[in-house]
Amino acid sequence: MDPVIVVGAGPVGLCLALSLTRRGVPVVVLDESTGQDEVRPARTAVLRPDTAAALTRLGCGDTLASEGTRWTAWRTVRRRRLVDRVAFAPRIPDDAASPALASPLHVPQHALTRALRAALAREKLAQIATGSRLAELEQDEHGVSAHTRGPNGTWWRGSYLVGCDGPRSTVRKLLEIRFPGRTAVERHAVAALRTELPWPGEALLHRWPGRHGGGSGSTAGFGGPVAEIAARPLPDGVWRLDWLLPPGRDLVTPDALVARVRESLAGWAAAGEEGGRGDALPVPPYALLDTGVHTVHHRLAKTWRQGRAFLAGDAAHLLGALGTQGLDEGLRDAGNLAWKLGLAWHHGGSETLLDSYQAERRDAVAARLRATDQAVPLLRDGRAARWRTVLPGTARGQSALLTDGHLGRGPLGAPPAYPRTPLAAPTGQPGTVAVGTRPGAPVADVPVTAGDGSVVRLRDRLGHGLLVVLVAPGTGVWDRRHWQSAGLMPQLTAAAEALPMPAEILVTESYPGAPAHTVLVVRPDGHLVTAHSGVRPAELSACADAVRGGGGFAYGDGAGYGRRAWGSGEAGDSGTSGGSGGAGASGTSGAADTSGASGTSGAAGAPGASGTSSAAGAPSAAGSPGDSAALHDGDGDVGGTGGGEGAGVRGEGAGAAVDPLVAPVFHSEGD
Repeated sequence: MDPVIVVGAGPVGLCLALSLTRRGVPVVVLDESTGQDEVRPARTAVLRPDTAAALTRLGCGDTLASEGTRWTAWRTVRRRRLVDRVAFAPRIPDDAASPALASPLHVPQHALTRALRAALAREKLAQIATGSRLAELEQDEHGVSAHTRGPNGTWWRGSYLVGCDGPRSTVRKLLEIRFPGRTAVERHAVAALRTELPWPGEALLHRWPGRHGGGSGSTAGFGGPVAEIAARPLPDGVWRLDWLLPPGRDLVTPDALVARVRESLAGWAAAGEEGGRGDALPVPPYALLDTGVHTVHHRLAKTWRQGRAFLAGDAAHLLGALGTQGLDEGLRDAGNLAWKLGLAWHHGGSETLLDSYQAERRDAVAARLRATDQAVPLLRDGRAARWRTVLPGTARGQSALLTDGHLGRGPLGAPPAYPRTPLAAPTGQPGTVAVGTRPGAPVADVPVTAGDGSVVRLRDRLGHGLLVVLVAPGTGVWDRRHWQSAGLMPQLTAAAEALPMPAEILVTESYPGAPAHTVLVVRPDGHLVTAHSGVRPAELSACADAVRGGGGFAYGDGAGYGRRAWGSGEAGDSGTSGGSGGAGASGTSGAADTSGASGTSGAAGAPGASGTSSAAGAPSAAGSPGDSAALHDGDGDVGGTGGGEGAGVRGEGAGAAVDPLVAPVFHSEGD
């Protein structure tokens, strides 16, 4: 069977390739660069706990620990007043940590990319072709052919192909997939500097809203209705500072940026933890390491799958306003797609399984974009009275919503759930019980006992096959020899071994909302399938069949995954694919809203004459002409590049912001 071709060697492409090789799938990474990443201290990534854990499982833990930092707290300052301070746990507690207590991980992106490259270089199933620029793409029912130009120019043959090649994705263009959205939703001036701030180890969001929006008003190019500075610490006394820029394309000069650095540092040093403006105040010592401008665009590809070709990361979506992190969503794309392609490569994949990638991930990113696009005008124009019409019940202040975006909580930042997944467990199963996690949502990271007797975090066991978790209070005090064959364990072991896909049995003392003897079924990417009362072999088998898309293949049709069951330890060797492990049918797109190749949008965002109309062609509530960031249509390059982030993108297709969703975006705290 041919390898999977990954186009693009950024963090998302490397993460996907590494995840596939860990599943015994050979990969070819087409990298148009030389393989040497530019060191840009101002280009950093903020990783949520789930994505940081995924990277740790892939072998990047040492780099994340040495070159990244976890904050001790997050503070929000409004003018000269401390509005909120969120303290983070100094370490992961022994029980399930609340998302509010888990600090994000702040790491330079070049360090992350370097660690992923090093890990992939150690994989025998991986090949990285540097200097390879994709030029042509062909598909048939058996695979994908890709032609590259450059020193390694040749034809490559793959079973599947994934475009992880960024905002100007060549894969997306060759597939003629439209990329509608909004241009320059926000712009930020960025600086990395080594200095001392009054809040060591704490991240800061400092705002001057309303008529005081320009702060001191002394620095050209940084005024506007709202001034906002984010300061995030890195190791070795380095900080990344982001200043929100006013709408428009005014040039940010080096002199203006240096003046704002000096003004911000002087104000913070003088005011201490109360914040301040800092005119004509002494400037503490600092060393400026890197600067730039980061432009945020919001775009969503019309379809993420065409036959055997997929899109992921910035090739499929762009977001990043109000503290949301596009890299987080790209890494979640990789985690979602990797286990599905792994099943499809080894055993053949049903259309349901392969289509579920778009159904789950595109809906999740669309909801994130819609929430952000609704919040931007409310947070930036100072009209606080409008909040009552958007947030029913208990009002959530502007600072609380911004904190959610920056810390990965709420509609702007929380890890996504997939309540309408095509891979859901059959409805009406007997013995189904409700627990603290809804089906389709990420499971709590509780401590579990693995088959070798070690106690680990549940998140540490993700990534290979299903996890079957038995809630058994009191087992922690027993010697494993005495309870491995006692109680429900023999029956559960037999049921797991009979499942149509690989599974590992884990035992936990407790799980939120779960009574004793509850059996949880968890997908390889950490989302709950269902929970049953006791061991129910028929229901477990039906759940596993639903997770694999009911694709008519069976575990053992070809070598690949090693079985991970209770007492068997780690996964076995991947082996070589069996001859009967053919791929599923291809050639049909997973999207129902596929539009024409490049139909020109009308003023209201309607599709062009050659495009097929769909619900996705309608503009969102935030995409009205009155917004400061206009909808974009046509083929011209838009946006700017700056400090290594936010590369300009090529506008294509309809001018809709995102697909309107029927579910409300904001909820009161009582919901």
